[in-house]
Amino acid sequence: MDLAYTEAEEEFRGRLREWLAGVLPGLPPKPSPDDWPARRAYDTAWQRRLYDAGYAGLHWPEDAGGQGATPTQHLIFLEETEKAGAPYVGANFVGLLHAGPTVAAEGTAEQRARWLPPVLRGDEIWCQGFSEPDAGSDLAALRTRAVRDGDDYVVSGQKIWTSHAEVADWCELLVRTDPGAPKHRGISWLAMPMDAPGITVRPLRTLAGSTEFAEVFLDEVRVPVRNRVGAENDGWRVTMVTLSFERGTAFVGEVVACRRTLEALAAEARRNGRWDDPVLRRRLGRLNAEFRALWRLTQANVSESERTGGVPGIGGSVFKLRYSGVRQELYEAAAEVLGAGDAFDLDREWALDRLSSLSYTIAAGTSQIQRNIVAERILGLPKGR
Repeated sequence: MDLAYTEAEEEFRGRLREWLAGVLPGLPPKPSPDDWPARRAYDTAWQRRLYDAGYAGLHWPEDAGGQGATPTQHLIFLEETEKAGAPYVGANFVGLLHAGPTVAAEGTAEQRARWLPPVLRGDEIWCQGFSEPDAGSDLAALRTRAVRDGDDYVVSGQKIWTSHAEVADWCELLVRTDPGAPKHRGISWLAMPMDAPGITVRPLRTLAGSTEFAEVFLDEVRVPVRNRVGAENDGWRVTMVTLSFERGTAFVGEVVACRRTLEALAAEARRNGRWDDPVLRRRLGRLNAEFRALWRLTQANVSESERTGGVPGIGGSVFKLRYSGVRQELYEAAAEVLGAGDAFDLDREWALDRLSSLSYTIAAGTSQIQRNIVAERILGLPKGR
């Protein structure tokens, strides 16, 4: 593992900082969290700015529309944009951070040419159609069926927790194409256009009152066979590529955000007198150590991915497992700093983040699933029965 940055990488950091300092003051105010069309427009406009400046898809291959930068340069980009307070990817999350990288790694030349440039430009939004209400944490137990009919698959079933479905143009969709095969071997990965007939989207309201998730009902939706990424019934392997990006790199910028939040919490505690509590000071100090360690783990995972062609390795499960727990601990500390009354005031800073942090031990694979992965694939322990 190499924790030192090269001279060229530091020069890249300096150019990025200069660009951010010039462009961020001119951005319009963020739209209301409840106005999803406006949020889509805001997020895609920022993505277009990145594209025009040459910062979109930094680590994507050049033949996929990216810049061919190293994973370390991408890490620097995530670190500096978060430190500067630049807009988050927002509605572009699925397309930029795991659907797009999956197509870049597994798609045909035609698929890469069709789907990747619009993602990088901010022209098209993707959602994720993986989870199902009857499958729980066992993703491979999905039951949505895709029956081959000539040049199309006819898809019927239901998805849940479909991120950004109400504003998406495309859905990365897992379907069962061979119901007689073992459950991990009869799955295919499809790109489904969200304007196809037979799709019904019903937004789900979260604990925090937002609607970034939805139920999606599929009633004989026709999806062209050419939209399948990977071979028929090889979707589980392709999905592992998707999840390696989702767990390995998608949360990296959030570590930097959490460190900024921790600094703000310490400042607030000094202001309101709670800093006098030695137990709280020890708690914040331990969290600082935790996030510093997570950043080092991120650097280790990036170093590994540079040696293995850019796809994050199994270390992403270690990162995701610990990060999701520490994030919850951070916002429990925020509640302690705010005090009993303000901790539940959703207009106060950190209160909504505290509620959303509860989902992180479920999103992108539950902590129980991550522990099984670490136990079996890293520690070499036998599979549980």
